[in-house]
Amino acid sequence: MKLDVNGNVHDVDAPPDMPLLWVLRDLLGLTGTKFGCGMAQCGACTVHLDGNPVRACVTPVSTVGARKVATIESLSPDASHPVQRAWIEADVVQCGYCQSGQIMTATALLRRVPEPTDADIDAAMSGNICRCGTYGRVREAIHLAARLQKGGGK
Repeated sequence: MKLDVNGNVHDVDAPPDMPLLWVLRDLLGLTGTKFGCGMAQCGACTVHLDGNPVRACVTPVSTVGARKVATIESLSPDASHPVQRAWIEADVVQCGYCQSGQIMTATALLRRVPEPTDADIDAAMSGNICRCGTYGRVREAIHLAARLQKGGGK
């Protein structure tokens, strides 16, 4: 089957029920997407399908079809994407394990809601678990990323 991942079309030889997560990590070598719980509960495996956040751990590769897959690797090669810049500036990361999923969820939110309220952020991010508890910094970073996308700063 063919998969469009990060703007590149790949021929993938995978069983139809193989989770997209393992296709990305094991077959395509894109290890930015993380395995967390395997039950779509933690958000560590969040990627975009046609711009919408999905949990790659429970998405069978056969259901992707012609939709475009975007992983954390697609945002920027040098962490210059506004969400990545904001994450660094707000010092969000502690252990970092959940962060690719957090960033992908935040990126989708900002695409839908360019100037989110705290309630918008809390609703969008509620399915992404951070064991380190950096939720306040996640919210701060999303507000900062919104300003950066508009061309502003702090």
